Amino acid sequence: MDKEDFNEDDAKIADQEDENSEAEAVEAEDERDKRIKSLEHDLAVQRADFYNFRQRTIKERQETRKRSQEEVIIAILPVLDNLDRALEAANSEDAKSILKGVEMVQRQFVNTLENLGVSIIKTEGENFDPALHDASGTEKVDDPKLDGKIITERLKGYRTQERVLRPAQVTVGKI
Repeated sequence: MDKEDFNEDDAKIADQEDENSEAEAVEAEDERDKRIKSLEHDLAVQRADFYNFRQRTIKERQETRKRSQEEVIIAILPVLDNLDRALEAANSEDAKSILKGVEMVQRQFVNTLENLGVSIIKTEGENFDPALHDASGTEKVDDPKLDGKIITERLKGYRTQERVLRPAQVTVGKI
């Protein structure tokens, strides 16, 4: 074999290897493009699923809130019924029996609130607590034991276990 034949064979082999490398590179690029398209599709599906989940959660939260409001309304409707009866009785009965009926309705209403987890914030004689009480004024006191204590309640406050619904409006004693 000549040296020239040998070089031609080497060149042919080298050209064939280059063609194979190019084919492999094109094939690898095609695989990479397919993988990218697959990942983009998966991402689009995940985004759509998350959007649907978020919308469903918002709707469920609204439904839960609506049901809770309905439960509270159902719980206080008997109190309203009794107030209506008390107003009807006002036309025919004396003032003492009307007062007694209204007091009974008020007790029923407080009991209903307690059953819903609402309690009245204690005030008179208690130490002023800005987390529970709203000081609408101060009143001068001579007794140092009454300094910082609640003297009068102007408006009842209500709370649940978790938070204050409305602070009590009070007058606080001050030396």
